[in-house]
Amino acid sequence: SAYRLCTMRKLPFVLARTLTSGTSGSPVLPDMSEVRSRLRDIVGASTNWRDHVQAMQERKALHTLLAKRQEDLPPRRMKDSYLEVILPLGSQPEIREKYLNVHNSVRFGRILEDLDSLGVLICYTHTKQEMQPRSPLSIVTALVDKINLCKKIIYPDCDIKFTGNVSWVGRTSMEVKMHMLQLHGGDYSPVLDATFVMVARDPENKRPAFVNPLVPESPEEEEVFKQGELNKLKRIDFSTASLLKMAPTAEERNIVHDIFLNTLDTRQEGEGWTVSFRSRKLPPNSVWMEDAKLKGLQICHPQERNIFNRIFGGFLMRKAFELGWATACSYGSSRPFIISVDDIMFQRPVEVGSLLLLSGQVCYTEKNYIQVRVHSEVYDPDTREHQTTNIFHFTFISENEVPRVVPKTYG
Repeated sequence: SAYRLCTMRKLPFVLARTLTSGTSGSPVLPDMSEVRSRLRDIVGASTNWRDHVQAMQERKALHTLLAKRQEDLPPRRMKDSYLEVILPLGSQPEIREKYLNVHNSVRFGRILEDLDSLGVLICYTHTKQEMQPRSPLSIVTALVDKINLCKKIIYPDCDIKFTGNVSWVGRTSMEVKMHMLQLHGGDYSPVLDATFVMVARDPENKRPAFVNPLVPESPEEEEVFKQGELNKLKRIDFSTASLLKMAPTAEERNIVHDIFLNTLDTRQEGEGWTVSFRSRKLPPNSVWMEDAKLKGLQICHPQERNIFNRIFGGFLMRKAFELGWATACSYGSSRPFIISVDDIMFQRPVEVGSLLLLSGQVCYTEKNYIQVRVHSEVYDPDTREHQTTNIFHFTFISENEVPRVVPKTYG
């Protein structure tokens, strides 16, 4: 199907219960501000922008703490990285304003920011060495594999709980599975599940660095680990099948040609037909793809920096999502709801002070569903060069059926 609604599999939640079994009482859970505070402590990040250069210089000395081989690092279990974090929207109303949208529900862009921070902390928890207060690793988000939602609305006055753990490990990369639940009637019910891939690099964020191997302890954990390996292989297959490297399949060529034939403007002249490749007509209840775009610009201020003094990946995701939502909203002329996030690739870091250009494009529609691609690039005013930083894919469901989007050019 053209979209994927979230079917919350039992396995992650069974696994979450086994990871927390053995804990007694009801410990006070950390909140999102504590997550970010812990991250700064682990890395030794500066709290003042003017001190950031010195803080990064101090990190260079941590090179000596890096493992020469992965085999030198102690293996870890899934429960070692398991974290639970609270977002107390119900019990602490003062933080609600930051998360509130005009429709009196929670801003999904803020949730993307929180998932990104939590994913990094989970990876630091997996790689933590007891005798080292500061980590020599720079852990950054490589991609968001998928986020599936099973609730259209996230309520702004009920507590939210995030849980997550490392689910698969390569040599220098880690897959993290996270779940978000919201409190209703005394019970937490599932809202979304997310899969992020993080990479570990040296203290200066220049080269890959080894991470602790992961050892599954039960059949459920082995299944989760195996799925992580399959996800990695799928990503490799997908990248090698790119149109920049490989011709379209026969089926893909037929689809493109059918769309082209359906938009040809044929007119009868005498006994024959005269058809021009440039003579095109828009089918009924359709919109040309080139007319389904929105653009945005962000100036990247120091306030939006991460612990490595680059622009925070969660901020980029929030801004891209908000433009994607606005693109879907203007296209469908009604309120869209996010149901899936796929394939967010972080191709290069964004420096503080950059001009960030965002371009939202409706690229597929079916009934009430709208898929939006957001392309993000940085513009260097000195060299006048544009460089792609991210590509985002968001799937929305609109309140009303939407027109069909039709491509005009082969690209």
